Amino acid sequence: MNTDQTIEQLRSMRLTGMARRYEAVASLPVHEIQDVHELLGSMVQAELEYRDHTRTQKYLKASRLRYNALPEEIICNAERGITREQVLRLSDGSFIHRGENVLITGATGSGNVNHMIM
Repeated sequence: MNTDQTIEQLRSMRLTGMARRYEAVASLPVHEIQDVHELLGSMVQAELEYRDHTRTQKYLKASRLRYNALPEEIICNAERGITREQVLRLSDGSFIHRGENVLITGATGSGNVNHMIM
């Protein structure tokens, strides 16, 4: 079995991340190719990353967000009642795993955050 057949079989099994990684490794010189265990591990990791990325893109598309905002772009000041530390704690999502509640209040539709209670 040659490399092209293996790549096609991986794709037919919907293992696109593994196929891409195998294709990249197959193009390396022989002295740079990893041993079997490292290669398999890197292919599995590539598949996990590919699926995570695909899932994230699907959710972003389904959310129909109007703006591509980043946590670093949020204006944090006393007037808005939010600190940089609060934004960072919210952005890592750890409050979900701890079962904590977040209450955000403000004028409806204004996009302003007046008070945040964590």
